[in-house]
Amino acid sequence: MSKGYSKKTVISIATAGVTCLLLLLVMAQHQRVRVDEAPAGREMGTRSLQSMDPLSADPHQDNPDQHQDNPEAHQAKRGFSAYFSTLTRVRREADRPAGSTQSAADASPAEDIREHDVFIAVKTTKKFHRSRLSLLMDTWISRNMQQTYIFTDGEDEELKKKIGSHAINTNCSAAHSRQALSCKMAVEYDKFIESGKKWFCHVDDDNYVNVRTLVKLLSHFPHTQDMYIGKPSLDRPIEATERLGDNKMRPVNFWFATGGAGFCVSRGLALKMSPWASGGHFMNTAEKIRLPDDCTVGYIIESVLGVPLTRSNLFHSHLENLQQVSKSELHKQVTLSYGMFENKRNIINMKGAFPVEEDPSRFRSVHCLLYPDTPWCPTQVAY
Repeated sequence: MSKGYSKKTVISIATAGVTCLLLLLVMAQHQRVRVDEAPAGREMGTRSLQSMDPLSADPHQDNPDQHQDNPEAHQAKRGFSAYFSTLTRVRREADRPAGSTQSAADASPAEDIREHDVFIAVKTTKKFHRSRLSLLMDTWISRNMQQTYIFTDGEDEELKKKIGSHAINTNCSAAHSRQALSCKMAVEYDKFIESGKKWFCHVDDDNYVNVRTLVKLLSHFPHTQDMYIGKPSLDRPIEATERLGDNKMRPVNFWFATGGAGFCVSRGLALKMSPWASGGHFMNTAEKIRLPDDCTVGYIIESVLGVPLTRSNLFHSHLENLQQVSKSELHKQVTLSYGMFENKRNIINMKGAFPVEEDPSRFRSVHCLLYPDTPWCPTQVAY
């Protein structure tokens, strides 16, 4: 009986030992599998980070011999480096100021642009032919008849005698509504396309245009490229609602150059605008966002075509403080304006050839400063 008991004890101990050995083998195998899988998981995570950086797809961007000692650390470091590089690049793109003409002004001309290559559209209304348009005709338009076109809303035989077929009656409403403004802009666009000229520039009847400086500015940009140049009147993109039909709408936001300061569009870009601007389509496009003409131009260019506004501080409107324009810098400006703000004159601050009472816009004094050989400009004037 003692022998039988001892035999059973030995068998039990052997069985327990085998069981423990099997358990140890299973646990060791499981641990080895976990260890083998860990680098793969890290590698997959690193690859996900690397995929955010287009440069990481290029095996020649890094030297493989440099990290032979610790390839896993190199992969992780490279992955996180790519990730943060992407974040930095995205933030830099977001913080980067909009395109500017400042650098272009210092560069060599991109092409030979002359005055006759520019189509200057002046938007006005018949009731301002005497009070506003006559001033422009006596000053800057007098030297630029061949490239200037007057877009108005009524017949004026006296105006036709001065500028001929460049006086264009749009037959649009004389009201200062978004529909009337868009109607005139639609005619401006079509006439520019017909002209074959290289640049379309729009201004209002309260703008003085220094055409010499304008041509110099435009010469730095190829007219075949997508160029939209001007100055926004807002400090942020305008927000609008685009009507898609079937009572569907979507929000849109974009920058636009204010028509009050003037803006220019290259022929290359203007041709791309055709589906939304030509043959009366401009007014339909304006109705989609229910905003005025200059906003609609910005909508087509920035929101539809994806071309950014190139900002220029050389354009000026009555919406800004014009007294901040230095007299010593007047000859460098492309457009100037005038107006009233809080019952005070908002004009260029200069002595000039004429007192403010005789020249409330200061356009005559500016013109004599730029073109002292003008017959009606007084001689020996201290500016």
